[in-house]
Amino acid sequence: MKISGLEKLTLTDFPGHLAAILFLEGCNFRCPFCQNSSLVLPHRESESLSPQHMTNPDIPLDSVLAFLKKRSGLLDGVCISGGEPTLHHDLPELIRQIRDLGYLVKLDTNGTNPEMLQALLEADLLDYVAMDIKTGRNHYGAVAGLSLSQEMFHTSSGSEHDEESKIEQTLSAVQKSVNLLMNSSVIYEFRTTVVKGLHKEEDFIDISDWIKGCPRYFLQSFRDCDSVLMKNHCFSAFSEIEMHHFLDLVKKNIPGAAIRGDEE
Repeated sequence: MKISGLEKLTLTDFPGHLAAILFLEGCNFRCPFCQNSSLVLPHRESESLSPQHMTNPDIPLDSVLAFLKKRSGLLDGVCISGGEPTLHHDLPELIRQIRDLGYLVKLDTNGTNPEMLQALLEADLLDYVAMDIKTGRNHYGAVAGLSLSQEMFHTSSGSEHDEESKIEQTLSAVQKSVNLLMNSSVIYEFRTTVVKGLHKEEDFIDISDWIKGCPRYFLQSFRDCDSVLMKNHCFSAFSEIEMHHFLDLVKKNIPGAAIRGDEE
């Protein structure tokens, strides 16, 4: 496991709590709008930057735990984000060490490793889970970056059949994680980063049917920055009126849905 980032204080990422965020390196998605490109493709980022502009080197676990010990009583929790944290087999041990210090733990995940999620839930290691619903099921491959060109990400090519199979397997895994959360006692939320150029009205109609009845679902606006994974993109944020239109669509089946930042 590589801890590649530590945000020492967040007031918003762990609802109701003061928290720190740990960013773990590595992800199995290539969402073109991702803002954490240095975690998703660290080698590409390091090759394109001069030494003085390199991202932070790996942070030793001992340093993280020492920081958390000093902040005991000041912080309530720790968010574990990425990248995709559930790719790391030693994630349960990391969480146990954090909880032993008296912290609540929130996990950010894309839901593609339901086996790890189930193990964490059964071990009662999580206090909050935020799971991404990237888009409607018909467009998952494109929005999750599963069908982007090999040239962009230096990956091996595959047949169209292989690509379709990968998307099908991904959706099956995400569905299992949706079911796990909706049938668990843990506090959780689903969320979608809404990107003009990737999302359409039909996606939110499908999402509304897909996760119908969940207690918390958030739409959050895309924010452009230099670290977006796809270079020279044409993505942008939807207008406030458009965002509220999408919200109205999902509220039909998810009354607790909200636009992140607008909630009471």
